[in-house]
Amino acid sequence: MVWGVIAAMAVAVSAQVVPGDSYPPRHIEFAGGVTGYPDLVYQTLPGFRPLHLDLYRPADGGGGEPDKTLHPFVVYVHGGGWLSGHTRQSGAFTSWPDVLATLAARGYVVASVEYRLSSEARFPAAEQDVKAAIRWLRSQASTWHIDKTRGLIWGASAGGQLAGLTATSCGIAALEPTGAPAESDCVQGAVTWYGIFDFSTLGAQDSPESAGAKYLGCQVSKCDPGVVSAASPVTYIKRDTPPMLLIHGRADKTVPMQQSQEMYDRLHAAGVSAQLLLIPDVDHSFIGKTPADTEKASRAALERVFDFIDTTIGARGKK
Repeated sequence: MVWGVIAAMAVAVSAQVVPGDSYPPRHIEFAGGVTGYPDLVYQTLPGFRPLHLDLYRPADGGGGEPDKTLHPFVVYVHGGGWLSGHTRQSGAFTSWPDVLATLAARGYVVASVEYRLSSEARFPAAEQDVKAAIRWLRSQASTWHIDKTRGLIWGASAGGQLAGLTATSCGIAALEPTGAPAESDCVQGAVTWYGIFDFSTLGAQDSPESAGAKYLGCQVSKCDPGVVSAASPVTYIKRDTPPMLLIHGRADKTVPMQQSQEMYDRLHAAGVSAQLLLIPDVDHSFIGKTPADTEKASRAALERVFDFIDTTIGARGKK
Protein backbone atom coordinates (compact mmCIF):
# COMPACT_ATOMS: atom_id res chain seq x y z
CA MET A 1 0.00 0.00 0.00
CA VAL A 2 2.81 2.39 0.92
CA TRP A 3 4.63 1.54 -2.30
CA GLY A 4 1.55 2.40 -4.31
CA VAL A 5 1.24 5.81 -2.63
CA ILE A 6 4.88 6.68 -3.29
CA ALA A 7 4.71 5.45 -6.87
CA ALA A 8 1.73 7.74 -7.50
CA MET A 9 3.57 10.83 -6.19
CA ALA A 10 5.31 13.22 -8.58
CA VAL A 11 8.79 12.20 -7.45
CA ALA A 12 11.57 12.45 -10.02
CA VAL A 13 14.41 9.96 -9.71
CA SER A 14 17.75 10.28 -11.48
CA ALA A 15 19.86 7.41 -12.76
CA GLN A 16 22.69 8.41 -10.40
CA VAL A 17 23.37 10.23 -7.14
CA VAL A 18 22.34 13.91 -7.27
CA PRO A 19 24.81 15.94 -5.14
CA GLY A 20 23.39 19.42 -5.74
CA ASP A 21 20.97 21.43 -3.62
CA SER A 22 17.56 21.24 -5.32
CA TYR A 23 15.74 23.54 -2.92
CA PRO A 24 13.89 26.18 -4.98
CA PRO A 25 15.87 29.44 -5.21
CA ARG A 26 14.64 32.37 -3.15
CA HIS A 27 14.77 36.05 -3.89
CA ILE A 28 14.04 39.18 -1.89
CA GLU A 29 13.09 42.58 -3.27
CA PHE A 30 14.94 45.62 -1.95
CA ALA A 31 14.43 49.32 -2.59
CA GLY A 32 15.59 50.69 -5.93
CA GLY A 33 14.61 47.58 -7.86
CA VAL A 34 17.43 45.50 -6.37
CA THR A 35 16.85 41.77 -6.02
CA GLY A 36 18.65 39.72 -3.39
CA TYR A 37 19.45 36.05 -3.82
CA PRO A 38 20.45 34.61 -0.44
CA ASP A 39 22.53 31.53 0.32
CA LEU A 40 23.85 30.71 -3.13
CA VAL A 41 26.42 27.91 -2.93
CA TYR A 42 29.71 28.98 -4.48
CA GLN A 43 31.93 26.14 -3.28
CA THR A 44 31.67 22.64 -1.86
CA LEU A 45 34.91 21.07 -0.67
CA PRO A 46 35.12 17.45 0.49
CA GLY A 47 34.89 17.23 4.27
CA PHE A 48 33.49 20.75 4.72
CA ARG A 49 30.09 22.39 4.69
CA PRO A 50 28.95 24.08 1.48
CA LEU A 51 29.98 27.72 1.42
CA HIS A 52 27.42 30.38 0.54
CA LEU A 53 27.18 33.96 -0.57
CA ASP A 54 24.32 36.46 -0.73
CA LEU A 55 24.03 38.16 -4.10
CA TYR A 56 22.41 41.53 -4.80
CA ARG A 57 21.54 42.34 -8.40
CA PRO A 58 20.58 45.79 -9.72
CA ALA A 59 17.30 46.39 -11.51
CA ASP A 60 16.80 45.41 -15.15
CA GLY A 61 16.76 48.07 -17.80
CA GLY A 62 12.99 47.89 -18.33
CA GLY A 63 11.16 48.29 -21.60
CA GLY A 64 10.18 44.64 -21.79
CA GLU A 65 13.58 43.56 -23.14
CA PRO A 66 16.10 41.45 -21.19
CA ASP A 67 18.75 43.67 -19.63
CA LYS A 68 22.13 42.98 -21.21
CA THR A 69 24.09 45.64 -19.34
CA LEU A 70 27.28 44.27 -17.80
CA HIS A 71 27.69 45.36 -14.20
CA PRO A 72 30.93 45.67 -12.24
CA PHE A 73 31.02 43.44 -9.17
CA VAL A 74 31.87 44.05 -5.52
CA VAL A 75 32.68 41.28 -3.05
CA TYR A 76 32.19 42.02 0.67
CA VAL A 77 34.05 39.93 3.28
CA HIS A 78 32.73 39.99 6.85
CA GLY A 79 34.76 40.36 10.02
CA GLY A 80 34.65 38.49 13.31
CA GLY A 81 38.27 37.61 14.06
CA TRP A 82 38.19 34.77 11.53
CA LEU A 83 36.22 32.81 14.15
CA SER A 84 32.71 34.28 13.95
CA GLY A 85 30.58 36.69 11.94
CA HIS A 86 28.32 36.27 8.96
CA THR A 87 27.39 37.80 5.61
CA ARG A 88 24.60 40.05 6.89
CA GLN A 89 26.32 42.06 9.61
CA SER A 90 28.95 44.80 9.76
CA GLY A 91 29.78 47.17 12.57
CA ALA A 92 26.89 49.20 13.97
CA PHE A 93 24.81 49.19 10.79
CA THR A 94 21.27 48.10 11.68
CA SER A 95 20.67 46.27 8.40
CA TRP A 96 23.78 45.40 6.43
CA PRO A 97 21.73 43.80 3.61
CA ASP A 98 20.06 47.18 3.06
CA VAL A 99 23.50 48.79 2.82
CA LEU A 100 24.67 46.29 0.22
CA ALA A 101 21.41 46.64 -1.69
CA THR A 102 21.94 50.41 -1.76
CA LEU A 103 25.33 49.82 -3.34
CA ALA A 104 23.81 47.40 -5.85
CA ALA A 105 21.23 50.03 -6.81
CA ARG A 106 24.12 52.18 -8.07
CA GLY A 107 24.72 49.58 -10.79
CA TYR A 108 26.80 46.85 -9.17
CA VAL A 109 26.39 43.14 -8.65
CA VAL A 110 27.29 42.75 -4.97
CA ALA A 111 28.18 39.50 -3.21
CA SER A 112 28.62 39.08 0.55
CA VAL A 113 30.60 35.89 1.12
CA GLU A 114 31.13 33.47 3.96
CA TYR A 115 34.33 31.50 4.38
CA ARG A 116 35.71 28.72 6.55
CA LEU A 117 36.30 29.99 10.09
CA SER A 118 39.42 29.28 12.11
CA SER A 119 37.70 26.47 14.03
CA GLU A 120 37.04 24.75 10.71
CA ALA A 121 40.32 25.28 8.88
CA ARG A 122 43.43 27.37 9.40
CA PHE A 123 45.13 29.83 7.10
CA PRO A 124 45.17 29.92 4.10
CA ALA A 125 41.71 28.28 3.91
CA ALA A 126 39.67 31.47 4.41
CA GLU A 127 41.73 33.34 1.83
CA GLN A 128 41.37 30.50 -0.67
CA ASP A 129 37.61 30.60 -0.11
CA VAL A 130 37.40 34.31 -0.85
CA LYS A 131 39.36 33.81 -4.05
CA ALA A 132 37.10 30.87 -4.94
CA ALA A 133 34.05 33.13 -4.53
CA ILE A 134 35.54 35.67 -6.94
CA ARG A 135 36.24 32.94 -9.48
CA TRP A 136 32.72 31.58 -9.09
CA LEU A 137 31.22 35.02 -9.74
CA ARG A 138 33.26 35.40 -12.90
CA SER A 139 32.21 31.91 -14.02
CA GLN A 140 28.58 32.98 -13.58
CA ALA A 141 29.01 36.27 -15.43
CA SER A 142 26.48 35.49 -18.15
CA THR A 143 23.83 34.52 -15.58
CA TRP A 144 24.16 37.67 -13.49
CA HIS A 145 25.34 40.06 -16.23
CA ILE A 146 28.72 40.67 -14.60
CA ASP A 147 31.55 42.59 -16.19
CA LYS A 148 34.46 40.30 -15.39
CA THR A 149 37.01 43.05 -16.04
CA ARG A 150 35.80 45.31 -13.20
CA GLY A 151 35.80 43.75 -9.74
CA LEU A 152 36.51 45.18 -6.29
CA ILE A 153 36.88 43.55 -2.88
CA TRP A 154 35.84 45.15 0.41
CA GLY A 155 36.29 43.77 3.90
CA ALA A 156 36.16 44.77 7.57
CA SER A 157 38.50 43.69 10.39
CA ALA A 158 39.37 40.04 9.70
CA GLY A 159 37.60 40.57 6.38
CA GLY A 160 39.87 43.57 5.85
CA GLN A 161 42.91 41.31 6.16
CA LEU A 162 41.36 38.88 3.68
CA ALA A 163 40.43 41.70 1.30
CA GLY A 164 43.90 43.22 1.52
CA LEU A 165 45.50 39.84 0.93
CA THR A 166 43.27 39.20 -2.08
CA ALA A 167 44.16 42.57 -3.58
CA THR A 168 47.92 42.17 -3.16
CA SER A 169 48.39 38.44 -3.82
CA CYS A 170 47.06 38.10 -7.35
CA GLY A 171 48.83 35.14 -8.97
CA ILE A 172 50.41 33.77 -5.78
CA ALA A 173 50.16 29.98 -6.22
CA ALA A 174 50.19 29.11 -2.50
CA LEU A 175 46.99 31.08 -1.93
CA GLU A 176 45.05 29.88 -4.95
CA PRO A 177 41.86 27.89 -4.30
CA THR A 178 41.61 24.23 -5.24
CA GLY A 179 38.81 23.00 -7.44
CA ALA A 180 37.56 26.50 -8.22
CA PRO A 181 36.51 27.58 -11.73
CA ALA A 182 39.33 28.41 -14.13
CA GLU A 183 38.78 32.15 -13.80
CA SER A 184 40.91 34.96 -12.42
CA ASP A 185 40.65 35.91 -8.73
CA CYS A 186 42.46 39.21 -9.28
CA VAL A 187 40.59 42.42 -8.50
CA GLN A 188 40.78 45.97 -9.81
CA GLY A 189 40.34 47.71 -6.48
CA ALA A 190 40.06 47.12 -2.74
CA VAL A 191 38.56 48.73 0.35
CA THR A 192 39.49 47.82 3.91
CA TRP A 193 38.00 48.83 7.24
CA TYR A 194 40.30 48.49 10.29
CA GLY A 195 42.20 45.58 8.75
CA ILE A 196 45.37 43.72 9.70
CA PHE A 197 48.15 43.92 7.14
CA ASP A 198 51.31 42.81 8.97
CA PHE A 199 50.98 40.14 11.63
CA SER A 200 54.59 40.65 12.72
CA THR A 201 53.82 44.12 14.12
CA LEU A 202 50.68 43.34 16.15
CA GLY A 203 52.59 43.62 19.42
CA ALA A 204 50.19 43.50 22.37
CA GLN A 205 47.67 41.57 20.29
CA ASP A 206 49.99 38.54 20.35
CA SER A 207 48.95 35.65 22.64
CA PRO A 208 48.33 31.90 22.30
CA GLU A 209 44.57 32.50 22.56
CA SER A 210 44.34 35.48 20.24
CA ALA A 211 42.15 35.42 17.17
CA GLY A 212 45.26 35.75 15.03
CA ALA A 213 46.85 32.70 16.66
CA LYS A 214 43.75 30.62 16.03
CA TYR A 215 43.66 31.82 12.44
CA LEU A 216 47.32 31.08 11.73
CA GLY A 217 47.47 27.94 13.89
CA CYS A 218 50.28 29.26 16.09
CA GLN A 219 51.05 32.13 18.45
CA VAL A 220 52.12 34.86 16.05
CA SER A 221 55.47 35.56 17.75
CA LYS A 222 56.27 31.84 17.69
CA CYS A 223 55.00 31.01 14.21
CA ASP A 224 57.29 30.04 11.41
CA PRO A 225 58.22 33.41 9.87
CA GLY A 226 57.09 32.08 6.52
CA VAL A 227 53.53 31.65 7.80
CA VAL A 228 53.40 35.17 9.25
CA SER A 229 54.77 36.60 6.03
CA ALA A 230 52.42 34.59 3.83
CA ALA A 231 49.34 35.85 5.72
CA SER A 232 50.41 39.52 5.71
CA PRO A 233 49.21 41.63 2.77
CA VAL A 234 52.30 43.88 3.03
CA THR A 235 54.38 40.94 1.81
CA TYR A 236 52.95 41.05 -1.69
CA ILE A 237 52.77 44.77 -2.42
CA LYS A 238 54.07 45.60 -5.87
CA ARG A 239 53.70 48.38 -8.41
CA ASP A 240 50.65 46.80 -10.07
CA THR A 241 48.72 46.30 -6.84
CA PRO A 242 45.24 47.72 -7.52
CA PRO A 243 44.05 51.01 -5.98
CA MET A 244 43.16 50.73 -2.31
CA LEU A 245 41.15 52.71 0.22
CA LEU A 246 41.98 52.09 3.87
CA ILE A 247 39.74 53.41 6.68
CA HIS A 248 40.50 53.07 10.39
CA GLY A 249 39.44 54.64 13.68
CA ARG A 250 42.22 56.51 15.45
CA ALA A 251 41.09 55.14 18.83
CA ASP A 252 40.86 51.49 17.70
CA LYS A 253 41.88 49.25 20.62
CA THR A 254 41.27 45.95 18.79
CA VAL A 255 43.39 46.50 15.69
CA PRO A 256 45.97 49.29 16.05
CA MET A 257 45.51 52.21 13.69
CA GLN A 258 49.16 51.81 12.75
CA GLN A 259 48.25 48.72 10.73
CA SER A 260 46.42 50.84 8.16
CA GLN A 261 48.92 53.71 8.38
CA GLU A 262 51.88 51.42 7.68
CA MET A 263 50.03 49.63 4.88
CA TYR A 264 49.26 52.97 3.27
CA ASP A 265 52.89 54.05 3.59
CA ARG A 266 54.09 50.82 1.96
CA LEU A 267 51.58 51.17 -0.87
CA HIS A 268 52.56 54.78 -1.44
CA ALA A 269 56.27 53.89 -1.48
CA ALA A 270 55.59 51.24 -4.14
CA GLY A 271 53.79 53.77 -6.33
CA VAL A 272 50.34 52.27 -5.77
CA SER A 273 47.29 54.54 -5.86
CA ALA A 274 46.07 54.51 -2.24
CA GLN A 275 43.88 56.56 0.06
CA LEU A 276 43.84 56.58 3.86
CA LEU A 277 41.04 57.90 6.06
CA LEU A 278 41.69 57.95 9.81
CA ILE A 279 38.56 58.86 11.75
CA PRO A 280 39.20 60.65 15.06
CA ASP A 281 37.89 59.38 18.40
CA VAL A 282 36.32 56.12 17.20
CA ASP A 283 37.17 52.58 18.21
CA HIS A 284 36.91 49.33 16.27
CA SER A 285 33.82 49.09 14.07
CA PHE A 286 33.69 52.92 14.12
CA ILE A 287 32.18 52.91 17.63
CA GLY A 288 32.36 56.42 19.06
CA LYS A 289 31.89 57.89 22.50
CA THR A 290 28.20 58.51 21.83
CA PRO A 291 25.62 56.94 19.51
CA ALA A 292 25.72 60.12 17.44
CA ASP A 293 29.50 59.80 17.05
CA THR A 294 29.12 56.19 15.92
CA GLU A 295 26.48 57.10 13.37
CA LYS A 296 28.51 60.03 12.03
CA ALA A 297 31.67 57.94 11.63
CA SER A 298 29.84 54.99 10.08
CA ARG A 299 28.06 57.18 7.55
CA ALA A 300 31.28 59.03 6.69
CA ALA A 301 33.11 55.76 6.10
CA LEU A 302 30.31 54.40 3.94
CA GLU A 303 30.09 57.55 1.84
CA ARG A 304 33.83 57.45 1.23
CA VAL A 305 33.59 53.78 0.21
CA PHE A 306 30.78 54.36 -2.29
CA ASP A 307 32.66 57.28 -3.83
CA PHE A 308 35.83 55.20 -4.12
CA ILE A 309 34.00 52.29 -5.73
CA ASP A 310 32.33 54.59 -8.26
CA THR A 311 35.68 56.19 -9.12
CA THR A 312 37.66 52.95 -9.26
CA ILE A 313 35.41 50.50 -11.13
CA GLY A 314 32.53 52.88 -11.95
CA ALA A 315 29.21 51.32 -12.98
CA ARG A 316 29.28 52.86 -16.43
CA GLY A 317 27.57 49.85 -17.97
CA LYS A 318 28.52 48.03 -21.16
CA LYS A 319 26.35 46.38 -23.75
